[in-house]
Amino acid sequence: MHDIQQMLEEKRAKARLGGGEKRIAAQHKKGKLTARERLELLFDEGTFEEWDMFVEHRCVDFGMADTKIPGDGVVTGYGMINGRLAFAFSQDFTVFGGALSESHAEKICKVMDQAMKVGAPVIGLNDSGGARIQEGVASLGGYAEVFQRNVMASGVIPQISMIMGPCAGGAVYSPSMTDFIFMVKDSSYMFVTGPEVVKTVTHEDVTAEELGGASTHTSKSGVADLAFENDVEALLMLRRFFNYLPLNNREKPPVRPSGDAASRLDYSLDTLVPDNANKPYDIKELILKVVDDGDFFELQPDYAANIVIGMARMEGQTVGIVANNPLVLAGCLDIKSSIKAARFVRFCDAFNIPVITFVDVPGFMPGTSQEYGGIIKHGAKLLYAYAECTVPKVTVITRKAYGGAYDVMASKHLRGDVNFAWPNAEIAVMGAKGAVEIIFREDKGDPEKLAAKEAEYKARFANPFVAGARGFIDDVIQPHETRKRICRSLLMLKDKKLDNPWRKHGNIPL
Repeated sequence: MHDIQQMLEEKRAKARLGGGEKRIAAQHKKGKLTARERLELLFDEGTFEEWDMFVEHRCVDFGMADTKIPGDGVVTGYGMINGRLAFAFSQDFTVFGGALSESHAEKICKVMDQAMKVGAPVIGLNDSGGARIQEGVASLGGYAEVFQRNVMASGVIPQISMIMGPCAGGAVYSPSMTDFIFMVKDSSYMFVTGPEVVKTVTHEDVTAEELGGASTHTSKSGVADLAFENDVEALLMLRRFFNYLPLNNREKPPVRPSGDAASRLDYSLDTLVPDNANKPYDIKELILKVVDDGDFFELQPDYAANIVIGMARMEGQTVGIVANNPLVLAGCLDIKSSIKAARFVRFCDAFNIPVITFVDVPGFMPGTSQEYGGIIKHGAKLLYAYAECTVPKVTVITRKAYGGAYDVMASKHLRGDVNFAWPNAEIAVMGAKGAVEIIFREDKGDPEKLAAKEAEYKARFANPFVAGARGFIDDVIQPHETRKRICRSLLMLKDKKLDNPWRKHGNIPL
């Protein structure tokens, strides 16, 4: 018995060593943690249960039969994050460069299957050179098995990808189907084809960092949600983000009691919106002053900044925030912002997270680049997301809500539950100047007459009371009582039940 126990410990020690001391040192030299060190930081101390530590590849070609390392380049298992269950896989770059083999994929699939059975999130820590070339189509089959599970798990359990090294070729499609993608600056990158192939095919000279680094994907492509300075910060922030999420689609998000009173008033909000309708202000100031303890976990802050999305809490309850930001492009909706917000609203809807929408939108962005880029279809994605959404929806119009953009931003007509407006809100087809120039086009040569008509139009329509008279706005509220009124609305809506008609699935305008 003693011999068997000793053999077990030796095998465990060999598996824990991964690719060996030399490769571990090389990983540390790059400023990166090893696969197991990352899991130790991610999970509560002593809670991680590892599976399939002794799995090895089955490849015999190209001398691979002589090179077998227990674990085969990925550490898988489950544990607790702040006392709540989660499954994870962490690719080990010290073993065959983290390359995915058939066995490697089977390990990932096993934890994903188990996570689906018990209803717990899956977190992937990606650090891989891609498919293991020596295995040929078997490794490609392994990727496809993972992809299929990503799709089946979508909207059932939260899926989070943390890119902590290379992620190239077919490997990028698994993270792209997960709910959130986080990256580490200067050490992670994602692309379908690498710099060498790009140079051969298109003759473009580009570095891996420029092509698919963290800054590229958080500011230009919008593929990633956030980028962190190093592995340690990334994993600690992931633990913080995890606190907002439910474990699956059958439960509500966790409630974390706060000392921040639901009835708190903030009189500084009364002067947030400038008197000049064309002057910008930062909508994030409103968000921070309204949510619990000023704690807002913003997503994609450097991409499509004309719309703000992120997680917060109201009276301890997780909420998703969507807000037009007048500080960027006057808060107009364009292609990028529509897609960014639509995907977030759909996530919140899938996982029972109420959506709070702050509206200050002059309309959709005009121009040939937007029209040629398909703003009609892309804008419809946000419209579709809000219309399909059945979770509690509370909307506050802070200033402008013009044209089709008024409809799209969680209006009463798209089954908004509670729709508020501040006293200075303007809800109309368009701004007074544009409207008057169309209605009274025959008076274009008479500036005085036009100015008088503009003042008349403003007095008649540039307020929330016309919409209020039709019941499109439930109440006109004072800015300082915004938090109190939202908290009351969410309390009223906590047991809301609304079901969409049965269907296999809708056909969102992709």
